[in-house]
Amino acid sequence: MESNTQKLIHAFGALADLGQEVASAGDFNEMVRTSLHVLLGTLAIRRGAVVACIPGRDGLECIALWGLGDGFPIQLTVTAPEREQFPGAGLCYVTQNGNSSFSDFLNRHQTELQNYGLELIAPMAGRGTLSGLVLLGSKASDEPFTEDDLKVIKAMVRHIEVGIHTHRLVGQIEQRAEENRRLYEDLRAIYKDTVRAFATAIDIKDKYTQGHSERVGKYSEIIARELGWTEEAVEGIAIAGYLHDIGKLVVDRDIINAPYKIDAKASKDLNRHPLAGFEILSPIQHPYADIPLMAKYHHERLDGNGYPDGLMGDEIPFGARIVTLADSFDAMTTDRPYKIRLSFEDVIQDFRRNTGTQFDSQVVVAFSRALLKEVTGAVKERRIVKLLGKNYFDLDRAVPLLTNLIADLDPNTQSAAAAATLA
Repeated sequence: MESNTQKLIHAFGALADLGQEVASAGDFNEMVRTSLHVLLGTLAIRRGAVVACIPGRDGLECIALWGLGDGFPIQLTVTAPEREQFPGAGLCYVTQNGNSSFSDFLNRHQTELQNYGLELIAPMAGRGTLSGLVLLGSKASDEPFTEDDLKVIKAMVRHIEVGIHTHRLVGQIEQRAEENRRLYEDLRAIYKDTVRAFATAIDIKDKYTQGHSERVGKYSEIIARELGWTEEAVEGIAIAGYLHDIGKLVVDRDIINAPYKIDAKASKDLNRHPLAGFEILSPIQHPYADIPLMAKYHHERLDGNGYPDGLMGDEIPFGARIVTLADSFDAMTTDRPYKIRLSFEDVIQDFRRNTGTQFDSQVVVAFSRALLKEVTGAVKERRIVKLLGKNYFDLDRAVPLLTNLIADLDPNTQSAAAAATLA
């Protein structure tokens, strides 16, 4: 017979093994099975099972068993009052109904438990909540359980309960995380829909440029993606493009819709719109912090001759430089009451003439590369071409114009031929 010291050492070793198993990040069911095997092996118990409570139901689910045959599990139930009683009830012998907390439970299941040779019931209860039960048969030696045995059982059952509780807690966290992710995606979708509604409201006020804000948003998105921005940053600059003209909501409709080139006074009123846009957008908690600045600075120029603040070069936020090009490109490629849209050749010449003074060269190159990829078929989706209209330019003629522009503006481009094959 083992001495008490040997038993204690063996029990501690088993607890250490069980603790390591419970703490592992492996398969949950395998963890419970292994934990049950460690418990049974430590005390040489013939058979056993771990049955877990099913949330919202009285039934118990068998998640591990040993030595009980194919007929197990039986249909065990735990009522709501029993879920409250069992955590503080301690261990219960199946054949000795001396634990009043288990009276009703044993009245329902005693015969079945005895038929399967189960002798001891150990509740898994941590933090006052019942997780399930560990059902144990007799020892292989047929000796009764000693007080030391019962202490070991309680300790090891506690380890198993911690593993089950942790698994469920992780599951709840994952479920909540998924719910929060879906909620976040829904909120983002609502936000984008709201932004598009604002863009439509802005453009409705200007009957000559309907769709302008949406096109600027799409061009800005294309440029940012070509520059390798993250998806979140790309989405942010697209929103800035949609909202860049929101300040026009405070400008007189007659000025916006004037069918002629407006005078200096009207021009001064119109030029208020970037600052008005900043004032409208600043109090709003946007997911993307720089959106108000994009609206404020989309008419600034690198040479300092823009408005409202006359910023120069790197003083202008890079995002605003993207919106500036997107805004100007759409203005150049759409008809206005006092001018027709420029030809594609004239747009390229405008890019050449104003890069470095009005437009940032990196932005011009990125936009030109994105368009070149579309006209050469390097990408399937032709978003810019679709917005411009298929009859706007000769695709074959556009290739050398874009290729040469990229080669001239981008120091990293080794040759015109290399530029044409960028993908």
